[in-house]
Amino acid sequence: LVRMQFLQILSRKLGSLEVLFQIPFCHKQFPYTCLSTSACVYSKKNKGNSYEQVDQEKYKNLVHSVISYKTSAQTPETILEEDNFLYGPPAKHTPPIKAGTKTPKNWVPLINPSKRILPVSSDSKVPMKIGLQRTKMPSVTRILQQTLSPQQVFYLERWKQKMIEELGKEGFEEYTKNLFLQGELFHSALESIFLSEETAARDQGEDDVVAGYLSSVEQVLEDISGVKALESGVHHETLQYLGLVDCVAKYRGRLCVIDWKTSEKPKPFLRNTYDNPLQVAAYIGAINHDANYDFQVRCGLIVVAYKDGSPAHAHFMDPDLCSQYWNKWLLRLEEYMDKN
Repeated sequence: LVRMQFLQILSRKLGSLEVLFQIPFCHKQFPYTCLSTSACVYSKKNKGNSYEQVDQEKYKNLVHSVISYKTSAQTPETILEEDNFLYGPPAKHTPPIKAGTKTPKNWVPLINPSKRILPVSSDSKVPMKIGLQRTKMPSVTRILQQTLSPQQVFYLERWKQKMIEELGKEGFEEYTKNLFLQGELFHSALESIFLSEETAARDQGEDDVVAGYLSSVEQVLEDISGVKALESGVHHETLQYLGLVDCVAKYRGRLCVIDWKTSEKPKPFLRNTYDNPLQVAAYIGAINHDANYDFQVRCGLIVVAYKDGSPAHAHFMDPDLCSQYWNKWLLRLEEYMDKN
């Protein structure tokens, strides 16, 4: 209806067009209207600008809403102000202090400066095998187990519950027992190889699960020589802890504490071995401060063997890396002593 009235007015005399743009007329006849001009009207010579007669202030909000359509009135500044009003100023994040940055209270050097080093003996010497003395001193394994971080405890417990759900409680106990037995057989087979009983060890391995592990470490064994200790007990005279070292030998010409591990999952990086580097560092420090050993060790080696015969991963720890893990071990040792 409004459009029809509008066209009727335009069809009349041009002089009546001025009535359309008069404010009183707009107020009475067209409370909601859209101003427009056609080509024929624009072609006429009008000296005055009809838009000047429109109340600009009245339609300011309407114009603003139209030109801001589909755009947000918010800016990063207004969003930040609103967030501060609702939640307060953002809290500054303080990164957690890493254990490696702390300094042990009772710091003892990894290398014993007062230990006398004898000339290097022949590689043909029978490896040392000192029995582990049962004393009140805690073992390296016990210290590490009782100082696990909450995150380590969480993942370990979650894995245990998952295995119990799959195997049942009795099945899980049998599973862990078999893993422990496999580890013992693997270490015994390696000991036989290093004691020149290679044929017997390989014949034994062909008939049981040890065969896969021996095949896995075959290439690593080619780089090992000059075995100085096998399954030998060590204790740190100053820090008062003990442990059982798997092997001390030369790996590619460098004397190392060697730790043999078995795994069903690949561990291609040192970080995949969890606390094993701390264990190796603890054994290195114990040997260097144990009077039963006439040598000192500066390097470590973690060898992860696989049951399916896949090539083992050998993680070499140079002196600098051993020193870093030695400091972390000292912190774990202090934590254990504080708890006990």
